[in-house]
Amino acid sequence: MAATGTTVGAGAPALSLVPEQVWRRALAAGVATFLLTVVIVGFETVSGTGQLALRAHPGAVAFAVIAATLGAAAMGYLQLGNTAVPTVLALLAAGLLGLPLLTGGRDSPFVWLLPFDAMALNWGALAVPAIVLLRVMVIRLGLTGERSVANVAGGVVQRALPWLAGVLAVIALVLPFLPFVDRRIVDIFTLVITYVMLGWGLNIVVGLAGLLDLGYVAFYAVGAYSYALLSVTYGLSFWECLPIAGALAAMTGIILGFPVLRLRGDYLAIVTLGFGEMIRIILINWYWFTGGPNGINDVGRPSFFGLPFDRNPPEGTDSFHTFFGLEFSSYHRVVFLYYLILVFALITNWFTLRMRRLPLGRAWEALREDETACRAIGINPTNTKLTAFAIGAMFAGFAGSFFAARQGFVSPESFVFIESAVILAIVVLGGLGSQTGVVLAALVLIGLPEFFRELKDYRMLAFGLGMVMIMVWRPGGLLARREPTLRLGKGSAAEP
Repeated sequence: MAATGTTVGAGAPALSLVPEQVWRRALAAGVATFLLTVVIVGFETVSGTGQLALRAHPGAVAFAVIAATLGAAAMGYLQLGNTAVPTVLALLAAGLLGLPLLTGGRDSPFVWLLPFDAMALNWGALAVPAIVLLRVMVIRLGLTGERSVANVAGGVVQRALPWLAGVLAVIALVLPFLPFVDRRIVDIFTLVITYVMLGWGLNIVVGLAGLLDLGYVAFYAVGAYSYALLSVTYGLSFWECLPIAGALAAMTGIILGFPVLRLRGDYLAIVTLGFGEMIRIILINWYWFTGGPNGINDVGRPSFFGLPFDRNPPEGTDSFHTFFGLEFSSYHRVVFLYYLILVFALITNWFTLRMRRLPLGRAWEALREDETACRAIGINPTNTKLTAFAIGAMFAGFAGSFFAARQGFVSPESFVFIESAVILAIVVLGGLGSQTGVVLAALVLIGLPEFFRELKDYRMLAFGLGMVMIMVWRPGGLLARREPTLRLGKGSAAEP
């Protein structure tokens, strides 16, 4: 006779499970994990004495199977409303997975449990029992349903949004001068702010106008190559090329948008995806113009009002450090580039917020909600979509020109589809239409993997973990609640 599981939290559905079913599911999860990991990570090809050999990694398979089996069993018991057994299972998993770390690391007799000899992965495996224990605590405190931790935290963040935006702005302004900040951290945050600017640009297209664009990286590439070609071929400076790069990217957005914006939904997404790949293939094959796979080298760097950051400037001219009487340091250029992209991003944010309060911005949001109703009240959907595409593409062009100037080199490999996917993930996981949400999502999805770069290939685990955490706890986005741009009567709209 099957026992019926108890209700977990307010409003949660009753589940028909028995302990035998829980353990069958847990063992099935363990077997599936074994079959996957034994092929993917269980063996490594290494070069031996003149021939290839296989090196076994039983620890990688063991920790994955243990984590999957005990974790699945613990979650099954939580569905039954039992919190005692999951607590024991989580502590058991933590003890097994943490055994090498607690008994001497690589000198431990349990060293075979260290996957790939990377102790950091064992710390990552401990996240499984940690999540189970956190879930137990949430259930015991009654923080489920409408009172879930994610909903409560999201409501607090939403109410404190102006303060949060102010705190982020102050931290961004003083970051390079904080005592614990070095060049690496400034470089990471320069990259994060670049993606914030790209996210705010794409937010116009996806978050405000409701157009799913999977080829946004194409406009990023147009801006980068526009600046690189003008700089290398004609010797134009960064400030001369910047408006040209933005205009060319906007024109590209119009050229793309005019024939395809009559499409909707998935069809529009497929066409924009194809357009992004077309631009990348053109950059690879148009060798005499773009340099092909080799890219373009020696791209000009931006200067500070005509003052370069060179150690030895040309005769009769000053560089940044000589003009201000400073000792030469390459850190000056890093800080300048950081503040440059910060200014660009803040201008993008200010422009977007201003546009939302204009008739065009309201037309974007109306189009997002109901295109048929927009046609009924006299809004031209094609022109409205074109403006969203053009303005979003313009900001991508500005960001692309900054990217080329910062790197001093551009190549097609920098503009693959995964870049569009990451930018779209930042917009969606931050909360469609939310400017502050884009900042928070960029910090999680871009900053987190960069801080774990020393783990090499495993840093993508941090990227995946960040995405999974957002999708599990805030499936609608970090700041998913939309505030209207315009209200009738008293009150004003809050920042989205």
